[in-house]
Amino acid sequence: MAKRITRIYTRTGDDGSTGLTKGKRIDKDSIRVEVMGDIDELNSMLGVLIASKLDEDITGYLLNIQHRLFDIGAELSMPGTSIVQSEYIIRIEELIDMFNEDLKPMDEFILPGGTMAGAVCHLARSICRRAERHMVKLGRTEYLNPETLTYINRLSDLLFVFARILTLQNNGKEVYWNKNRLKQSV
Repeated sequence: MAKRITRIYTRTGDDGSTGLTKGKRIDKDSIRVEVMGDIDELNSMLGVLIASKLDEDITGYLLNIQHRLFDIGAELSMPGTSIVQSEYIIRIEELIDMFNEDLKPMDEFILPGGTMAGAVCHLARSICRRAERHMVKLGRTEYLNPETLTYINRLSDLLFVFARILTLQNNGKEVYWNKNRLKQSV
């Protein structure tokens, strides 16, 4: 494999622009770059989660998801390109169904937390939801692969299920939202 990155800094972004894959330059505060940043942040948070020494199966699934997030980053850096396919979505749905079988039904919303791994997974889920919101905004004005938006939507669901699984695997306790809890001064 040829070396592709030879220098870390290029100085080409000093003017507030960044380059897309085919050489086009866009403003760093564009919605496209915002979505690219969300995906990068999500991928980094999954890296933090993986580093917390999870079950081998979940680690493998999360590593595969990290690769898919790089695919999404590639799509975003090449407007009009579609890399994410329906098979990716089907696989996420299969994982959700498989892991959800072992979970008890929820009577109420679950507060993020439970264990450190569960809390980090909830944080990844919320970053995923932000990416989804920004993708919707991008899709209003520019082409966005509809499979990519669906994938990100399902991924947030999978991360919710993983958060629950990780909490249980680490002997944590899920805390349910109590709408009747007495209001305190905080």
